Amino acid sequence: MAEQDTPLFLHGFDLSSHFVDPRPLGTGVTGLVLSAVDQRTGQCVAIKKLVMRDAVTVKHALREVKITRRLHHENVVRVHEVLAPYGRPLPRDPTQLSALYIVQECMETDLARLLEQGPLPTGHATLLFYQLLRGLKFIHSANVLHRDLKPANIFINMDQLLLKIGDFGLARIVDPHYSHKGYLSEGLVTKWYCSPRLLLSPNNYTKAIDMWAAGCILAEMLTGRMLFAGTSAVCHAV
Repeated sequence: MAEQDTPLFLHGFDLSSHFVDPRPLGTGVTGLVLSAVDQRTGQCVAIKKLVMRDAVTVKHALREVKITRRLHHENVVRVHEVLAPYGRPLPRDPTQLSALYIVQECMETDLARLLEQGPLPTGHATLLFYQLLRGLKFIHSANVLHRDLKPANIFINMDQLLLKIGDFGLARIVDPHYSHKGYLSEGLVTKWYCSPRLLLSPNNYTKAIDMWAAGCILAEMLTGRMLFAGTSAVCHAV
């Protein structure tokens, strides 16, 4: 079978044919995500495609790869490998590539889908929130801000009630000993989980924005409703 005839290629993924049975999972903040079976291991994996069209998308893709490669924790989605088109290893200089592929573990569901069924039992919410805080503590200890923490980016295996934080497309590495005032991007956190500090000072924030989002998520797990469900940032602020 020609490479262009594989199911992955038909989804716009030019990867090796040892990834089979592709199925759309959703769209991350920076790219399309498919599930597939890696025939080398028999594992189901999630594959995220990062398109690199210009200097900005190249910068964002390489930053996401750098961040995901440095985060190894049981409450963070594990990355197995990062590939160039056609399943090739990344070259020393990947800036000329048209796309990158992040191959990571595939989780059963995400918290957003789980909350569509209503609030969680208190015991389940407590266990999941504990794992969320463990994952955040590790991420922050690596000097990384997630910047888009929300139920859709929190993944769960239901049989173990195992929680993992994923989708680092908007994450940023920061130096805790250096002021980043004026150098951090605006308007990143989804508005329902956005802290007042980020609304009032969008270019100057810390890991506290992730902690605020975590608190909003806890309230949503317990009540089944968004804590701040305004239709705009202005409604959210007031």
